[in-house]
Amino acid sequence: MYTILVFTLIVLVGAYFAGLLGSLTGLGGGVVVIPLLTLGFGVDFHYAIGAALVASIATSSGSASAYVKEGITNIRLGMFLEIATTVGAVVGASIAIFLNSDIIAIIFGIVLIFTSVMSLRKKGIERHVEGSPLAKRLKLFGTYPTKEGMKSYNLTNVVPGFLVMLVAGATSGLLGIGSGALKVLAMDSAMKVPFKVSTTTSNFMIGVTAAASAVIYLQRGYIDPGIAFPIVIGVLMGSLSGAKLLKKIDVKVLRIIFTFAILAVAINMIYNGVLGKF
Repeated sequence: MYTILVFTLIVLVGAYFAGLLGSLTGLGGGVVVIPLLTLGFGVDFHYAIGAALVASIATSSGSASAYVKEGITNIRLGMFLEIATTVGAVVGASIAIFLNSDIIAIIFGIVLIFTSVMSLRKKGIERHVEGSPLAKRLKLFGTYPTKEGMKSYNLTNVVPGFLVMLVAGATSGLLGIGSGALKVLAMDSAMKVPFKVSTTTSNFMIGVTAAASAVIYLQRGYIDPGIAFPIVIGVLMGSLSGAKLLKKIDVKVLRIIFTFAILAVAINMIYNGVLGKF
């Protein structure tokens, strides 16, 4: 009983910081939760992914609700792109069920490296974009609050952005992470959505994407309440704290430190996966 209590408390604390850092950096709690469970406690990758997916739902519910209330999130755009991420998530989760844990670890490490590199990129310069006809037809434009007041924006490249979202959804279902880097890449780089809007809209989408793939893991019995429950509570509390701190602190230094830490974890994942230690 003591061992179970210690395990629960450590996971709870780890999940809190995962949710906090995930909310502040936009990388998502899954990039911390999965290494914590697999490398720290030797939990099977499939069970770790199942717990991370449930945690992603909690993260989205926590931080995204605050961003929606502030009027930053583009709900219409998020719901449109969720069509792509949901389809991709179901496909990715269906594939992951049959993959060896070592293969998943290697893919996870590669995606983490990509995520780390993406998180260090400079924010796109927010400039006026003449919205594409398809974006206008779907009414995907919007406004968001700034220090100077509400600022309007348009977007373009709807189809390329939609296709990138398919890949992001598949990655989420396959690895149990929010794939925020791919989502932001699609909206910020391809569709020219303002960085702040793309980040918060990505948070809004994560929950639905994770829920779609979590059903597959639940059917296969890969969601263990003993693991998932403390993860959900910790990540939810951490994401709520992160959403409040985001408005008060400069996270640039934190983002750099966290990114290099995740890069080290990624290399460790690939190394152990190649040696077949999972």
